[in-house]
Amino acid sequence: MVHFYDHDEELAAGVAPYVAEALQAGGTAILIATEAHRQAFTAHLEEAGLAPWPASASLVMLDAREAADALLFDGRIAAHRFDKLIGDLVREAAGQGRPLHAYGEIVAVLWADGHVRAALELEELWNDLGREVEFSLYCAYPREWMEAEEALHEVCRRHSDVVGPTAAPDPAPAMPCELEAEFLWSGRSPGQARHFVVDTLAGWGCWALLNDAALITTELATNAVLHAQSGFTVVVSRRPEGIRIAVRDTSLARPRPRQAGPFETSGRGLRLVAALAARWGSDLVPGGTTIWADLEIPAVIAS
Repeated sequence: MVHFYDHDEELAAGVAPYVAEALQAGGTAILIATEAHRQAFTAHLEEAGLAPWPASASLVMLDAREAADALLFDGRIAAHRFDKLIGDLVREAAGQGRPLHAYGEIVAVLWADGHVRAALELEELWNDLGREVEFSLYCAYPREWMEAEEALHEVCRRHSDVVGPTAAPDPAPAMPCELEAEFLWSGRSPGQARHFVVDTLAGWGCWALLNDAALITTELATNAVLHAQSGFTVVVSRRPEGIRIAVRDTSLARPRPRQAGPFETSGRGLRLVAALAARWGSDLVPGGTTIWADLEIPAVIAS
């Protein structure tokens, strides 16, 4: 289940009985939360008279921030790390044959840090684990983060039950129409730029454009690293019909698509950009060149 909450006291009032239910039945509760929330949950258990519980019960607590740092690699969730840190813990607890309730807010920590795609990847890994092992999972997000209906839908569809209001807050906080980030001249920069663009679009609810945007960003950023041999700036802009991705480097020459030979390992980037984008082009600017590509939201999504 997923809980969209407005304040911490509301969250504690939902999590504490959920945890106590497993413990009072002699089972195991796994609590993965920030330090502040762990303290709030345990205090609520005591204040509500939900403790003590049988000696056979087990309460396991992990820090959500430390877990998020351990699972995140290059902006993505490392599945093997999840399996080792979380999967083994859940399997061992479930193997005792007693009720198992898990509460996790690693997803919320990732979302707060702008790693939206990683948060959704983590939700999928929890679901995969749930198909393997029988246990109950409780996730939580502040409701104010569900700025876009698309974001709300993506989270809800990964859960079988919803606690709290499922409507986005009204009025929703205004989202920026343009974001930019600078990257060093490094072989790792194209990957970092890709994660920046994907996380930005996910935060805007532009789910239908993520894959094409990731490919275009990678190609344009790689072009800056290999051919301009410079650091670069990525600008992502929201437009009524879609989004624009622009990469500015220090090259003073306009890029030209070329026909790569069958055995060449490069030279296809701009042709790929042209195939994916609704429009693309380049502009000479003071100190360099900007290459941009427009992606349009499919009509079925936009409607």
